[in-house]
Amino acid sequence: MTTQKNNPLHGITLEQILTYLVETKGWDYLGSEIKINCFIKDPSIKSSLTFLRKTPWAREKVESLYLYVKRQENKK
Repeated sequence: MTTQKNNPLHGITLEQILTYLVETKGWDYLGSEIKINCFIKDPSIKSSLTFLRKTPWAREKVESLYLYVKRQENKK
């Protein structure tokens, strides 16, 4: 079994990531940073999770944005 000690996303679900971003930054921020309809038109956690789970490139963008936001917060 491979350990994930160097993976900052280990143990964090996609739902936790998305919920955190929405609560701290909002849908408008997500839609401006990642131009996908599930963040722009009638956004919801459920519809966004469905899309992100089926779309690897979009999931990677959300994960990268999450890591960026967390790094910025740690600098404060």
